Order: sequence, then structure tokens, then C-alpha cells
Amino acid sequence: MTTRLVFLHGAGGFLDDRRMADDLAGVLDARLDIPHLPEEDMSFDAWAASIRTSLTAMRTGDLLVAHSFGASILLRVLAERRWEGVPEAVLLAMPNWGPEGWDVEEYAFAGRKPAVALSLHHCRDDEVVPVAHLSLNSASLPSARVTEHASGGHQFDGRVASIAADASGQRRRQGL
Repeated sequence: MTTRLVFLHGAGGFLDDRRMADDLAGVLDARLDIPHLPEEDMSFDAWAASIRTSLTAMRTGDLLVAHSFGASILLRVLAERRWEGVPEAVLLAMPNWGPEGWDVEEYAFAGRKPAVALSLHHCRDDEVVPVAHLSLNSASLPSARVTEHASGGHQFDGRVASIAADASGQRRRQGL
């Protein structure tokens, strides 16, 4: 069975995130599925609807990675219910939309924790989403595995192998 990597891009990131997604799929020897999320409508509802469609199609053994805005919307969608075929997710450079972060109520995560294992990755030199968001997110998700990279920026340049190791750990933890 070919491993499938479902990669959810960030805001305006369908093209910008493509190199990272392609590199990650290559290292994982996985077939890439990068749905084009609705950049013309940045509402939670529009992005969540597209993400729900992707999650519904996931099967055991698929890997799930989300970047930036896509990661923050995924987190809220994962908290809605238990998604079959989604045991884990790797969240990259995820903004915190709570009062201590960017304070945008529409996107803020609050309440029930997702019923999936989570990994949070962030680079100290991210100039788009400040690394301080990693501490805010890890405080609200205390069971998440947290990796803070010294460098790599918002696109995790040179950090794909570390992310791939974490993502491939999903398969080992699933017993695949």
C-alpha cells in the first residue's frame, strides 16, 4: 500500500508551500495530496469545510501535516469529533489566535482537545508566525510533542527530514 501524505497549506500557501510539501512527500516516499484550500474566502467555515472533506477521505496509514493557517483551522476541526483514519497530525508554524497571540476570535482554538496525537513544530527564525506562538499552543495542548528548530524560517528550510521523521513516526505508532 502506498503511503499518502495529506498536506494542508497555509493562507496563500498553495504555491508557496508546494516545495515543502513535495520535499516532505519525497523524503517519506509518499503520494502527495495537497488540496487547494479556498484562498478567496478566508473564513473558518470555508476552510473547515474543505478540511473536513480531506479528513473524511483519510484511511489508516495516511499521514497528515498542516502548515500555518491551515494547521490552526485543522486543530479546531480535529476537536469537533473523532475522525476515522486520523490518529495523528503534525502542525507546522501554527499561529495562536487567542488573546495572548493574534487575538482573532473566529480562528481561536478553545475548549475540547482533539482525540488525536499532535506534534507541533516551529522555527525560532520564523518571520511570519513568531516562535512565541509555539509556547502558547503547547500550553493549551500539553500532551503534544513539541519541536523547536533553531532555524528554517516559516517554510522550514533544511528541516524537512526532522518533520518527516516525526510524520513517519505516525506510521510506527499505528503499527504499520
